[in-house]
Amino acid sequence: MMFSMAASTTTKYFSVSEGLLYALIGFVLVIVVLIVLMGFIYLLSYIVRKFSEKKKGDAAPAPAEPTAPELAPGSSGNIKLYNVDDRTAAMVMAIVADELEIPLNELRFISIKEINEEEK
Repeated sequence: MMFSMAASTTTKYFSVSEGLLYALIGFVLVIVVLIVLMGFIYLLSYIVRKFSEKKKGDAAPAPAEPTAPELAPGSSGNIKLYNVDDRTAAMVMAIVADELEIPLNELRFISIKEINEEEK
């Protein structure tokens, strides 16, 4: 006696509506899994944040960093002067502000350098 163990395969054909339904189910399943992963990541982030806040509270307070001195109202910080005295620099800044018709406190000068005719 001989037995044949050949498997019979049958092909099932889907209609367009069944194919669209299976595609929709797959799409929804992928979106649901992504939402679950996002929730898991948010949960881990929350837990890590809580533990790090607790450790920060236990540590000694850090020394305060030295801050820059308070500037006068309308001041724009430091200016570097190269071969120029304060009076000349003040006149140059006033002339520039007058020519541009902008208030001096709205301009920011970084440096002023005197250029002699011999240096050219």
